[in-house]
Amino acid sequence: MKIRATAAIMECLLEQEVDTVFGYPGGAILNVYDELYNYRDRIRHILTSHEQGASHAADGYARATGKVGVCFATSGPGATNLTTGIATAYMDSSPVVFLTCNVGEPYLGKDSFQEVDITGIAMPITKATYLVRDANTIPDVMREAFAVAATGRPGPVLIDFLKNVTAPSVMIDYEFVPWTQNRRLGHIQALANAHELKAPEPNQDDIDTLVDMLAESKRPLLICGGGVVRGRAHKEFRELAEKLDAPVAITVMGGGGFPGDHPLATGMIGMHGSKASNVACDECDLLLAVGCRFTDRVALQPETFAAQAKIVQIDIDRSEIDKNVLTDHHIVGNARRVLEQLNGKVGTFHHPEWKEHILPLRAPSVPRESEKLTPKQALEVIRRMVPEDTIVATDVGQHQMWSIQHFHFTYPGQLLTSGGFGTMGFGLGAAIGAQVAFPEKRVIHTTGDGCFRMNCHELATVEHYHLPIITVIFNNGTLGMVRQWQHLIYHERYSETTLDRGPDFVKLAEAYGLKGFRVTTQEEMKEAVQAALDAGCGCVIDCVLDMDEMVRPMVAGGAHITDFLLH
Repeated sequence: MKIRATAAIMECLLEQEVDTVFGYPGGAILNVYDELYNYRDRIRHILTSHEQGASHAADGYARATGKVGVCFATSGPGATNLTTGIATAYMDSSPVVFLTCNVGEPYLGKDSFQEVDITGIAMPITKATYLVRDANTIPDVMREAFAVAATGRPGPVLIDFLKNVTAPSVMIDYEFVPWTQNRRLGHIQALANAHELKAPEPNQDDIDTLVDMLAESKRPLLICGGGVVRGRAHKEFRELAEKLDAPVAITVMGGGGFPGDHPLATGMIGMHGSKASNVACDECDLLLAVGCRFTDRVALQPETFAAQAKIVQIDIDRSEIDKNVLTDHHIVGNARRVLEQLNGKVGTFHHPEWKEHILPLRAPSVPRESEKLTPKQALEVIRRMVPEDTIVATDVGQHQMWSIQHFHFTYPGQLLTSGGFGTMGFGLGAAIGAQVAFPEKRVIHTTGDGCFRMNCHELATVEHYHLPIITVIFNNGTLGMVRQWQHLIYHERYSETTLDRGPDFVKLAEAYGLKGFRVTTQEEMKEAVQAALDAGCGCVIDCVLDMDEMVRPMVAGGAHITDFLLH
């Protein structure tokens, strides 16, 4: 049947079972927004304060739900404001489809008002980009884009429509095809095969080899990486860990892939990893990493990383194999599928001596004496008072590491954090996306005073949509993680990291129509958290901390994994 081109865009969203989009309108995308008005009872639009906030919200929605997030923006600065969010999603393999509109065909390439080559800009930070010049291609492009975003290793895709393509007078042929069918269409399968978007079936000889290696190991260590979370392979991973009776180290992106409070969990690994995880990595005889890229925050010194071990890597992306750390064996495939087959063949083992050596190293350090509120105290109060299934969204820096150290994440999508790109300002947008997706759940946003300044304007979005997000600011009056490096490595030369300036975060919250609390003691923290839980609206808790609080442990970049600067 013949329908408007813009209606085809909306119908294609409905094909993909999209019911929520995040965005910000502008001139070039007005035709799309005008059509969206006709679909407002079927597609909810969340208007953020800034395009970057919309990009992070769509990303947070995708991470929390496991579905594809969707974000709209206009041409020029609207589109370029998405790039930080696109790169954030790309680095953490989060499936988001970004829809932008550009100037019309007659104005293309003429430096027209708000014209930019966004497909060219986004090409290195997406799985695919599309410039739509012919309205008749809209259904195929939309279906392909969602298939590419969700298939194989997930990631962001960008579609840029020329404005003349979206004109109200443009009509095209369209037939509704449910996504369960259109991802099996011939041309999409050809695309998937050509770009290796679909994970190959695990090689059975490779699995048999790994079964033998696991049987021979006396000191095995598992690493739970982000691929376990993205692939929703948490149940299969836990089954394997318990069969092997092996300690499990968890990467930042692996949070929620294996319960943080499980008896076999050793905590975070790497630069701010626990002593148990880092020592286990250094002394194990077999290291099995699932969905872990061995980045420089985990394998700080690749040539000495797990030097006593045979290293095995399971990853959906062939390009990640041997990229950072050379492996002794690897399996390319979807984490859940590989683990299913591995669990069907591997035996049950017991490693009491190995566990007795490693697991006691998890013992927490004795907290230093302080009259001021400490990050550990603040986080323990929150953890005790909020429901167990609370979603935690973080920004980047000290508070991020403290949050991951002190919360125990138990399911995929419970921790929303920017691991690969390290995006300050990510957290509040991500929290908005998660709260929109799960209105019945509690969402906590932890941030620092530096990070919060970057996207605090999204408090307007929190207030307008009545989202009961609790933002907890670890306010130490400095760019804490940078100051920590300056203290330890740069001889206390604190160049431009002191944040001796406004705003007053309590007054800022009140200015947006939310509730604000300032706390300086553990008792005040308890009262503020309870008040925030009871408030029924978004709240901001400003936690005043000592400027010289540090993340412990810490290993310097490029150092051996057990060479701790701080214990």
